[in-house]
Amino acid sequence: IILSGSFVSYLSTIRAEMAASKRKLNLSGFMAKPITNAEILQSNPDDMKTKMELLIMKIQADFCHALENEENFGRKFKIDRWERAEGGGGITCVLQDGDVFEKAGVNISVVSGTLPKGAVDQMRSRGKKLSGNSLPFFAAGVSAVIHPRNPMIPTIHFNYRYFELTEPNGEKQWWFGGGTDLTPYYLDEDDVKHFHKTLKDACDLHDKTYYPEFKKWCDKYFRITHRNECRGVGGIFFDDVDQPNQEEVFEFVSSCAHAVIPSYLPLVKRHKNDFYGHREREWQLLRRGRYVEFNLIYDRGTKFGLYTPGARYESILMSLPLLAKWEYMHEPKANSDEGKLIEVLQNPKDWI
Repeated sequence: IILSGSFVSYLSTIRAEMAASKRKLNLSGFMAKPITNAEILQSNPDDMKTKMELLIMKIQADFCHALENEENFGRKFKIDRWERAEGGGGITCVLQDGDVFEKAGVNISVVSGTLPKGAVDQMRSRGKKLSGNSLPFFAAGVSAVIHPRNPMIPTIHFNYRYFELTEPNGEKQWWFGGGTDLTPYYLDEDDVKHFHKTLKDACDLHDKTYYPEFKKWCDKYFRITHRNECRGVGGIFFDDVDQPNQEEVFEFVSSCAHAVIPSYLPLVKRHKNDFYGHREREWQLLRRGRYVEFNLIYDRGTKFGLYTPGARYESILMSLPLLAKWEYMHEPKANSDEGKLIEVLQNPKDWI
């Protein structure tokens, strides 16, 4: 288990491994072969498209292997490498019906082509100044949603992505986005503090203003407005980041992505053998219903995916749990363990 206090030394080791792999491209540890031809990756090591693809491939493989190691009976990820006629493709890895993870999905996508008007309009709605209604683009990202079987283990979601657009005059716009957030079913404050501390450590390596800014952004973004509550206890979230420069933002994104395992795996190890009964399971299914509501109504990534030509809907909807539940006018008692969680979801707090 990697504790947040040793995150800096952990990241130093990771960066040394990445530097070595950059000198000699080694694809053996990935879940499948990269989407881009290996010769192109090898001949363009300093291109941000190459660096991002290799990063997300590594993050996917590291996380999948870490999760597989927690399964007690050898359940493995199903690996589905797919290609997109319009350009690029992806690797969808899903583990279902494990004894620890009921459904775990870890996706990477590396896609290119022409961005349709609907997607361009969505970007303009959040402040992007784009000319033209149909623009060449490149996008690469990794995303994961983990739905554990035991209600005492929280759900985690993370997504880290790079986007590049070419304007009609040939100029390029680029930006990064991403974040990691936690959705517990029962509130364990030590878990939440550990999770946030690990993310803060990653942010502080680059800019000490990042964590408080992106923590606040996360609480706002993952708000289920029609329920007047947050989806979970937050984490960090950011989008459209293009300052101070491309290399520094990439290093920040890399640090955050590598913080996922040390932020989450200790919680899995701590709770995967905890006792639970029918009441806890029913509450977990009800909370998963809220998760579904957010993803289908509000999530920006889901909307972008559905707008993209050649979209692979099985991969886009990978984030949905195997099982969820809705009950009419269900409301937990205020002084119950379930009620304590709702209080925090309705009133986000600072954890560190």
